[in-house]
Amino acid sequence: MKKKLSILVTTVGLMVFNSCTNLNEIVLDEASASGLSDKQAAEGIISPVYALLPNIFQHTNYFALQEISTDEAILPYRGGTDWGDNGIYLAMHQHTHTSTDPNIRNTWNLILQGMSRSITAINSLPTLNDPSAKTFLAEARGMRAYYSMLTLDMFGLVFVKDDLGENSKIIRGDEAVEYIKSELLAIEPLVDPNVGPGRISKGVVWGLLARLYLNAAVYRDPYAAQFTFKPEDMDKVVEYSDKIINSGMYQLSRDYFSLFNDDNHNNKELIFAVDQRADLNGHNRMAYFSLSGDQFPLPAYPNANGTDGPGITPDFYRTWVTANAPKDPAAADPRFYKQNLSIYSNPADSCVAAENFNINRGILRGQQYGLIRRNGVFLKCPDGKMKVGKLFHDTRNKPTLAVDFTEQIDFTVAGSNYNTGFRVEKYEFSKKSVSGRNFGEADIIILRLADVYMMRAEAKLRKSNDAASALADVNLVRAARTATTPAPALTSMTLDLLFRERGFEFYWEMLRRTDMIRFGKYEGTWTEKTNTDKNKRVFPIPQTAIDGASNIPGYLKQNAGY
Repeated sequence: MKKKLSILVTTVGLMVFNSCTNLNEIVLDEASASGLSDKQAAEGIISPVYALLPNIFQHTNYFALQEISTDEAILPYRGGTDWGDNGIYLAMHQHTHTSTDPNIRNTWNLILQGMSRSITAINSLPTLNDPSAKTFLAEARGMRAYYSMLTLDMFGLVFVKDDLGENSKIIRGDEAVEYIKSELLAIEPLVDPNVGPGRISKGVVWGLLARLYLNAAVYRDPYAAQFTFKPEDMDKVVEYSDKIINSGMYQLSRDYFSLFNDDNHNNKELIFAVDQRADLNGHNRMAYFSLSGDQFPLPAYPNANGTDGPGITPDFYRTWVTANAPKDPAAADPRFYKQNLSIYSNPADSCVAAENFNINRGILRGQQYGLIRRNGVFLKCPDGKMKVGKLFHDTRNKPTLAVDFTEQIDFTVAGSNYNTGFRVEKYEFSKKSVSGRNFGEADIIILRLADVYMMRAEAKLRKSNDAASALADVNLVRAARTATTPAPALTSMTLDLLFRERGFEFYWEMLRRTDMIRFGKYEGTWTEKTNTDKNKRVFPIPQTAIDGASNIPGYLKQNAGY
């Protein structure tokens, strides 16, 4: 849905979640603009409902909560000067975060703003006569359900509201699960199956229902010593997974990393994604967040570099090594790494045509090679090609420190240096960007077909320990990546092996925290993290929201342990 359809805006002060958090904002109200057809008005009303997804999925919002809190990602205080941020990333990783964490606050506010826009659309669209209004109304309800799933997953509650003038009702546990379920079931027959991954479609509804049923045991009792996965819930996971798989609308991608390319919007594996095509003002932060400040992926942009952000923990890396031994994981599994620069295997290949220059993808280890920048410009070979060579930390004024990524990374001085930690380059740097960083076209994936197969496998294991069927689903995904030699078939399947496989397939895709909680791993110990407090499964409600609700006693209570 193109945001440029928002032809005229009027400023409306709207506080949708009264007494909860300050959501005064500019609301797009195209329906009130003169000269618009009902179809144009409907398009203008639904557009803002999706518009905040790129902000939610920024590197310092949802990603921080879902990945840096886990055993996959760690972000130290780089060199004692970068990513200090008052210790919030250290605390997030160690599960000592508080209700004043700005990433938690921003994520909360953005989700509730998205929900407020959904409610605005739900109230406005029925006044329009164009047939598209009914479809968009179903999508608005679907997005409200999705935003509700996010608040339930991260904060343990859901806000229920239909009338813009009333306070939201707060529900939790089984009541919240049933509410989201009822909303998704109500729109299932109404949404269009063929609108692409950037909008709520029938496939998205089925996928969200499967995800809801799979996590229902956690959502009903997030602090349980052991989660109770009801057989009837697992049956529903299988039912809705089957609907997606048997629909014929989606297919597994032969090339794993093409899932994260600039042109992935039309990749048939994507079911639901943050639409980030260039005219939608998307961003490219997932591409540059982890890279070194001395890695420059685009010859056209000598100022577009990485941030020396998070690396993967040694613990997560070792799962790859153990699973693939004696082979190196890069040789054994095409999801781990993709070499694009031949200099890594042939040191003589030090000149590359600008149009052919592409940095490597996946998990990056050891000495890094790339474009060499001097005095703000890239060096070139005598034939005009781009000069490629070993990289050093020149931008950090450490010209003798090689960009040589080490396995070890932690919160010590040595473990926090600029070169520590293997890095992740999963999403492609956008060649169509107008800045080299922002406005990247790669859609950020929310749900894809591989996850559907994995959910079905997990449901069969949890209900009846049907290891054979689960193994078949997992191996089908592994075997699908035939653009190169696919990962070899597994010979057995357990819940622990499935958890490991989900890490291999979905690393850096903002699923890890939810997975770790469901599999009973979140209270475990990993690099720099020993906290076993089960209250940390749920994030604190931001203090700003608690303060905003203080005029209604008992309305919004802080989550346990904060």
